[in-house]
This record gives sequence, C-alpha cells and structure tokens, in this order.
Amino acid sequence: MIPIKNAKEAEKMRQSCRVASDILERVIELIRPGITTKEVDEAAAEMMAEAGVKSAFLGYRLGHRVYPGNICISLNDEVIHGIASQRRIQYGDIVKLDIGVIRDGWVGDTATTVPVGVVDDRVERLLRVTEKALERAISVAYEGKHLGDIGAEIEEEATRHNLNVVREFVGHGVGRKLHEEPQVPNYGKRNNGPRLKAGMTLAIEPMINLGTAAVRLLDDGWTACTADGMPSAHFEHTVLITKAEPEILTWRGKTQLK
Repeated sequence: MIPIKNAKEAEKMRQSCRVASDILERVIELIRPGITTKEVDEAAAEMMAEAGVKSAFLGYRLGHRVYPGNICISLNDEVIHGIASQRRIQYGDIVKLDIGVIRDGWVGDTATTVPVGVVDDRVERLLRVTEKALERAISVAYEGKHLGDIGAEIEEEATRHNLNVVREFVGHGVGRKLHEEPQVPNYGKRNNGPRLKAGMTLAIEPMINLGTAAVRLLDDGWTACTADGMPSAHFEHTVLITKAEPEILTWRGKTQLK
C-alpha cells in the first residue's frame, strides 16, 4: 500500500523537508578544494544537532550492513551512497550531497550535485540535463497521472542527450520511514503503474551517467560507482502530490527549480 498523508501529516513533512533543504544549502557552501569529505559530514552532523533533527542515514540497516555516515557524499564516478572519509575534494570534482533528516518522526530527503570550480563541458551538460530531468519529472507528478509518467520524463530527457539512466537504484516514497512504497524508477512508460493520488509524498531522484548505465558496488558495501569510471549526477526533491500543482517540499531558495 502507498501511504497517503492527511493535512496534518503533510505539514509534518513540510517541516522535516524544510530542515533538510536548509541544511543542504549550508553544506553546499562548504564544498571547496582541500576540504575532506569527513569534514563535510561532521559539519552536517553539527547542523542537524543545532536544528534538533537526526540523520535519516546514520545507522540505516540493509541486511547486516549499517551505514556509517551522517550524509551520503559521492564524488565523480560515485553514483550514490558514498561514505565520508579523509579524501580531499579536488578542483574539477563533482560532489553529490544527499541529506536525509528525521524531525518529529518524519523524514525529509533531498540531494544535489555540486561542481567544484570549472568542470569539463560534458560534465557540466550532464549536471544540467539531470536537473532538467528532475524538473520534467516533477512537472507531471500530479493527481491522476501514473507513476510511469515520472520515469518516462526522466528517461526521455537523458536519452535525447545520449546519456544513460541508472536502473539499479530508484526513487521512493518517503514519510515516517526513509523508504516507503512506491519505488519510483527513473525510467518507465507513460500511463503505466499506479495512479498518483493527493497525499502521496515521493522522493524523485534521477541518477544519470555520462557513460554506461551499469554500476558496481565498492567493497564498503554501500558506495555505488559507474562501471566504466565515467561521471554520474544525482538530484533529488521530495514532492507532495496534491489536488492541484505538485508541491516541492524541499524547495531551496535561489538554487530551486523554476
């Protein structure tokens, strides 16, 4: 069953998502050459403590694996779920920041990809297309549409630019739990899948690769990288389905989609 939030629960989601987006904006400002990903993670943890929220990722269990970071921070060919370390961010890197927080029992989840200085033209295009794919997906996320419509928008935006959508990892419902029904693939067919209903809250998160769509898992059991070592981009918003326009709960000021 896909959870439907009532008005009170939707307001709780707005609050948790607002904190997540505020923290993400502050973390973005830290990204610069020379800083370690561990320093970024620790700073994010301090921001969460100040805001009175907890990380939705720290201690997350998947089988016998337990995620050790406060945020997911993935560089270059790392697609998602990267773990903070003493690795230093370099000029020309692209840094994926995924922030999930729990406030009053409700999860806010959002992500972006940050270029560090000037990046290769192809990489810049990858970021632009991936963010555009998210924009297109959100534009069809309203009551009466199908789940497949969201994935179709993302896949079409990627393929028309000769880019490839990651298929092993998908978006998801979000609410009292980080991962709820439904799964939200970044590919699909229009008019397929469950109908969207007001009160659904979806984490829509295109992951698009410059090279092959294939990924591989590192020995840490969490970090997913592109199989060919080419860069990958990731953008995410939590969206509330309404009777009217979709509501982006993780709105981020000047960096927001138009």
